[in-house]
Amino acid sequence: MAQDIPLILAIDQGTTNTKAVLVDAAGKVLAKASAPLASSYPRPGWAEQSADAIWASVQSVIADIVSGDHGFIAGIAISNQRETLVVWDAETGEPLAPAILWQCRRTAKDCHALIDAGQDAAVADITGLSINALFPASKLGWVMGNIALARDLAEKGGLRAGTVDTWLLFKLTAGHVFATDHSNASRTMLFDTAKLEWSTHLCNLFKVPVSALPQALPSNSRFGKTAAGTTALSADTPILTMIGDSHAALYGHGVRAPGLVKATYGTGSSLMTLTEGRVLSRHGLSSTIAWSDERGVAYALEGNITVSAQAIAFAATLLGLDGPRALSDLAQSVSDSGEVVFVPALAGLGAPHWTDDATGTISGMTHATTPAHIARATMEAVTLQIADVFNAMQQDIGMALSGLMADGGASTNDFLMQLQADVLNRPVLRGDQPEVGALGAAAMAFRALGITAPQPSHARHFEPGTMQANARITLLARWHEAVTRVKSQGQVQGDSRHPAPVFY
Repeated sequence: MAQDIPLILAIDQGTTNTKAVLVDAAGKVLAKASAPLASSYPRPGWAEQSADAIWASVQSVIADIVSGDHGFIAGIAISNQRETLVVWDAETGEPLAPAILWQCRRTAKDCHALIDAGQDAAVADITGLSINALFPASKLGWVMGNIALARDLAEKGGLRAGTVDTWLLFKLTAGHVFATDHSNASRTMLFDTAKLEWSTHLCNLFKVPVSALPQALPSNSRFGKTAAGTTALSADTPILTMIGDSHAALYGHGVRAPGLVKATYGTGSSLMTLTEGRVLSRHGLSSTIAWSDERGVAYALEGNITVSAQAIAFAATLLGLDGPRALSDLAQSVSDSGEVVFVPALAGLGAPHWTDDATGTISGMTHATTPAHIARATMEAVTLQIADVFNAMQQDIGMALSGLMADGGASTNDFLMQLQADVLNRPVLRGDQPEVGALGAAAMAFRALGITAPQPSHARHFEPGTMQANARITLLARWHEAVTRVKSQGQVQGDSRHPAPVFY
């Protein structure tokens, strides 16, 4: 391939694996690579990964791509799992502890205490986020309170703390660059999304050193260049884009104005929709920065569901089935769920309900219930959680949203997507490339090179209509009743003084 035809190597660093795709300016994927990642759960509610393993997985997929010798790689684009915290020694580059995953709930009590102290409204006003253990602020506070070396390094100015994009940038540049982008910074609960700077007030509130936080830059900044020997890439390959994975997926779907919602069907789910300016939610959502570039800051509303498609794998194991596909096939053997409702609060309830102490329940079973009914209730649960967030978005922005753009592993399931269209009573569009987040990051990187990537195509449209209107209304009512019970039980089992966070 001619040396003057630029290619972008897009790294999509996720929770369960790290992927890399090599993309040309027409949006064509020339090569792919993937490396799995393991998570550990050392205590109830805790979730961790090895920061070194994350970096090694990135080195691995880059090596796989480069070995193909496809042509001139003009730059790197990074999309990453968000809200996962890495802390390390600035001098040695060694992590001080396992990376604390976004799913980790170890700081839930600390967050509840801050809510009890009346801090939630001020935090939401600055960040657009209500106090919750999902976000890195309380995780870094936990590190400062529990890892003595972190405190020692902070006193000397040698502590580095950041989300996965920051960690990868540090390693790719051999420690020469310590930075993040505005989309990832906006998910830390330490960043003032109006002023675009770290909030000293919030750093003091969560007892974290602002000196340990990276420089926050626009998403399409030239963040640095690869250092010799860090990867199989040539030295001085520029890192052109860094952006959170959900944000990258929204960009990759071609959404540039309000009206559509992006939903990623993965371990959890992230729904995001662009807004006209900064909108603070009153219905259990986050206000976030979608991305920033030479045109300014694009703001969005987002809802994070803790357990989404993961519920399908969980139920398949529970029923002794051979994986998610078998569960989907079983679900389609019945016409409805027989009044069975599965609320998959396996790690609490996320948006828009935010009940940390909620646990998963299966209700409505009778002697007539079969495994197929439970299977179908599981598939319905994924779509119903999405519908809850979709409706909250409509309430916040005061307008009807026109449809859903779907991506993520579970979105390849036609039955699930049709069910989603019926539950929402809106069309669902599925992209023709599963790597939509990586492609979004690549498109932004090409733009940084002065190249406009083509608008993405969508391989499949799912139109509502296969479910009768009364059946939809009944299904939604039954679901809302079940969620109300689960939330009530969760608050009783926990502490009634700690209500679910409210987004102001």
